[in-house]
Amino acid sequence: MSLHARTPPMGWNSWDSYGTTVTQDEVLANARVLAERLLPHGWDTVVVDIDWYDPAARAHGYNDGSSLTLDAFGRQLPAENRFPSAAGGRGFGPLADEVHALGLRFGVHMMRGIPRIAVEQDLPVEGTGWTARDAADTTSVCPWNEDNYGLDHDHPAAQAYLDGLVAQLAGWGVDFLKVDDMLAPYHPDAVVAWARAIERSGRDIVLSLSPGTHLSTAQVDHLREHAQMWRISDDLWDRWEDVHAQFARLARWAPFQQPGGWADADMLPLGRIGLRAERGDDRQSRLTPDEQRTILTLWVMARSPLMVGGDLPTSDPATLDLLANPAVGHVLRAATDGREIVREPLDDGELIVWTAVEDTTTYVAAFWTGPTPRTVSLPLSSLVGHAAARDTWTTRDLWEPGTTPDLHPTTWEPEGALVLDVPSHGVRWTALDTRPNQETS
Repeated sequence: MSLHARTPPMGWNSWDSYGTTVTQDEVLANARVLAERLLPHGWDTVVVDIDWYDPAARAHGYNDGSSLTLDAFGRQLPAENRFPSAAGGRGFGPLADEVHALGLRFGVHMMRGIPRIAVEQDLPVEGTGWTARDAADTTSVCPWNEDNYGLDHDHPAAQAYLDGLVAQLAGWGVDFLKVDDMLAPYHPDAVVAWARAIERSGRDIVLSLSPGTHLSTAQVDHLREHAQMWRISDDLWDRWEDVHAQFARLARWAPFQQPGGWADADMLPLGRIGLRAERGDDRQSRLTPDEQRTILTLWVMARSPLMVGGDLPTSDPATLDLLANPAVGHVLRAATDGREIVREPLDDGELIVWTAVEDTTTYVAAFWTGPTPRTVSLPLSSLVGHAAARDTWTTRDLWEPGTTPDLHPTTWEPEGALVLDVPSHGVRWTALDTRPNQETS
């Protein structure tokens, strides 16, 4: 088990803001804000997303047939016009050093397989008598990105190539690998091969798999054995319908969450996104403030990894305040048994309730998906179970510290209830704290 993934990872990823185009200066600017503002709350990983090896990368899509930057053994190198510290064959080493000096971890995105250019040029696989053509499976291609062919995992050249690639990444100081085109369809041989290459590298590296389209829970044992994160959906953007669709997926995957292996509901499109992204133009997230609280609360209660996509230096202060709420990192790391306990259609929306527990605290998230606010009454007996029959309760609002949701009554009675005013597309996130009731114990 990766030591870095005993709890769900938290960090920043360049995709939602910069697509394929992020530069060294932009990575470092985000890393500095992450370290100064969010690291104290658990946000500790910086990830450079796709096509960092394409010197001609552009917004709103991928380049077909681009002249990617490779070394003599067909392995990707950072494009020096975007990452000048990579000059002289130093790769991401200098950038990783700067990120590590801030107290953060450094990650990169990779595509399944081997660059097509390496196959066309028949470049050697380092330390072997084989070449890229021996390693490649030219019939296995990604439907949405033309950079790579798949690998022929029946040929030893494939594993030798991956071993060399991951060893190079490990030598640069990479702590996190987001490997794409792995799960839709599911490529079990590639999953095993990447995990084996990471183990052979000798470095503690988190393996995150994407994209997760129609990913089945039947794969969970294989995923747990070889990876630490796996996506459970396509790319998620700043649309309410995208957020709403994750309720059902996370309810399905929540029972399988455990240390070392996390179902990932995808990035958080919060703050300023779309600067040079694949989808949409420069904007602050189109999710309303209540929808932003909903996405963060749902991800936390379901113990999904948290990777924010907004450009942190230019995001609005309210976004940074949202991410820096101490409850976000604390509940994600400390609570267990996150699960959906209620999903009830009411008029023009759904009441959805999740709970999680930490010692003598029960966390309750009441979501309302309808178009207008709604007052809901949640029976205490359905939130805390029979074990609390003798307890005295107090409440804390986790999004509005200092406020106390209405609890009728504060000592156990069969008709006791938590009464909450929930906004449209919003959430009320409450901690129910208990102590033994001395009068009845």
